[in-house]
Amino acid sequence: MISKAQFDKEIELIIANAIREDVGDGDHSSLSCIPASAKGKAKLLVKDEGIIAGVSFAKQVFAYVDPELKIEVLIEDGSKVNYGDIVFYVTGASQSILKAERLVLNAMQRMSAIATKTKQFVDLVEGTGTKILDTRKTTPGIRAIEKWAVKIGGGENHRFALYDMIMLKDNHIDFAGGITKAIAKTKQYLKDTNRDLKIIVEARDLSEIKEILKSEGVYRILIDNFNYEDTRKAVALIGNQCLTESSGGINEKTIRDYALCGVDYISSGALTHSVYNLDLSLKAVD
Repeated sequence: MISKAQFDKEIELIIANAIREDVGDGDHSSLSCIPASAKGKAKLLVKDEGIIAGVSFAKQVFAYVDPELKIEVLIEDGSKVNYGDIVFYVTGASQSILKAERLVLNAMQRMSAIATKTKQFVDLVEGTGTKILDTRKTTPGIRAIEKWAVKIGGGENHRFALYDMIMLKDNHIDFAGGITKAIAKTKQYLKDTNRDLKIIVEARDLSEIKEILKSEGVYRILIDNFNYEDTRKAVALIGNQCLTESSGGINEKTIRDYALCGVDYISSGALTHSVYNLDLSLKAVD
């Protein structure tokens, strides 16, 4: 993953762009009927069940919109929430609260859905030693908050983007002329460009596993779309030579069986591309 400084910058960019997109030259609904001097208070109300995520992100949004806004957090990121729970109160200029409202809700609803699904996957593999990974199958422009939500749910982040890890998938291998050539060219490229990036190589069958193992310097082998029996054989072949990762349509019904095959990681795009937003509301209070 990228450094904390890089990640923080991504969050700043998401907030700035989202406010630009939503507010434009002004929140005229609020400007037209609410005095600039008006003060108010609102609560983040849960109308669903799951894992709450995005509280820290919301605090950054409120601070960006108006540093004078005050946040009282009652439930922290990663906590189980139920219908009727109040996550936080925000107090300050009414116009500022309304300006931040939609970004806070959009982000928290999606982040909470991702955290909830991730926690479900993490619980399903409990006791196996297998860790849950996300992928790059994220919503364009908001990858950082979606990967943040995976972490809140107990999962781990795969590479952040194309630039922080090498991942040689089937198309790379085919375009490069085969596995051995692809790995050799990659290692030479890293040497020539003075880059220190980990290398993951995808295998489509057991013969490709064997070919990958002939090359040194591979960090992890992606055991893609294997059945249980071949996954166990792949794990046995690889042994301690490098880490293992299963992927390819793994869902709630199959994830534990794949974990029991002995893989170090299971990656799932569904954590970020197939979730239903948790129902949350920001409601004015007296």
